[in-house]
Amino acid sequence: MRKNLEIAVVGASGLVGQKILEVLFERKIDANLHLYASEREKTIEINGNKYFVKDINKIDFSQIKLDYAFFAVDAEIAKKFVPLFVKNNITVIDNSNAFRRENNVPLVVPQVNSHVLKPSCKLISNPNCSTIQLVTALKPLDEKFKIKRVVASTYQAVSGAGKNAIQDLLNNTQTKFEYPIQNNLIPQIDIFLPNRYTKEEDKLIFESKKILELPNLKITATAVRVPVLNCHSESVNVEFEKKTNIEEIFSTLKNAKNIIVQDDIENKLYPMPILANERDEVFVGRIREDESRENCFNFWIVADNLRRGAASNAVDIFEAMEKIYEE
Repeated sequence: MRKNLEIAVVGASGLVGQKILEVLFERKIDANLHLYASEREKTIEINGNKYFVKDINKIDFSQIKLDYAFFAVDAEIAKKFVPLFVKNNITVIDNSNAFRRENNVPLVVPQVNSHVLKPSCKLISNPNCSTIQLVTALKPLDEKFKIKRVVASTYQAVSGAGKNAIQDLLNNTQTKFEYPIQNNLIPQIDIFLPNRYTKEEDKLIFESKKILELPNLKITATAVRVPVLNCHSESVNVEFEKKTNIEEIFSTLKNAKNIIVQDDIENKLYPMPILANERDEVFVGRIREDESRENCFNFWIVADNLRRGAASNAVDIFEAMEKIYEE
C-alpha cells in the first residue's frame, strides 16, 4: 500500500463517517486525513485525538490534493459534491444510494465481486448495509449450488437511520420515526414505491442482483425497523437449483471468507446483535432445511450494520484499489 496518502472523509461527524475513521485507524492506514461535513464545522474526538471537521462548501480544489474521498452523507449531498471530487481525479467511495444503479459505477463487496474494480475506477458505490451481509452469505452458496430464489426479511437496527433514530429508541421520542420505536416494530424503511414495496426493499433486491451478477435472480424482501441499537438481522429462505444437503451447506459457509457460522442448537448458540456488535464478520446460523419446499434452506444472518455494513466494506474497497495500484 502506498504511503502518505491524502484521504478525505466527507460526513466525518456522522455515525458512518466516524466509524470509517475508526476502521482506518485500526488498520493503521498511512494517510493524512481531511475531514468534512455538510453541516456546521466542529471538532470531534477519535481515539483520544481531536480533529477539526471543515465545511465541505469551503473546499478549494485548486489548493487541495487528495487521493481518496470516503463519502458518508445522504444522496442529495453526494449528488452535489461527488462529481466535483471525481472531476478533480479523486477516487470516491460513496456510501449513499446516489449512484448505485448507474451501469458504469461498480457496486462492490470485495469478498464477493472485487473483480469489477479497475485502476480507472474513480467512483465506487458502497452497497446498502442490509445488502452487504446478505450477498456475503449468498455468494459462496451460489458458487456451489446455484441460487434459484431468495426470500429475505430484514430486522434493521435504529443506528442505520442515524443519530436521531438512536435517540428515539433511548428516549422514546419521535424525531426520526413517525411512530414510537420503543416496544414496537415498524414495517416501513424509507418511502413506499408504486408497487407497494419500500425503497429499502427495492434497494436490497436490485443491489443483490447487481453484486451477485444474477440479473434474473428471483428475490423478494420485507424490511422492518426494530428496537435494537446496532446490528441488522435477516431471516433468509434460499432455494437452490443443484441438489445439496445440510452438511454441504455448513461446510460451504464455514470455509467462506468473512463468515462465522454460529449454529450450535444444543448450547443455544446462534447469531444475535449482541454477539455481532463491533465485529467485521457476517454471522450465519439457524441453518435448516425448508421442509415445505424441495432443495430449500433457511438461514439467520446478523452483522454490524455500521462496521461490516458500511465502514469496513468501504475501507475494504479502498484496500482492494490499493492492491490494484501495486500490481
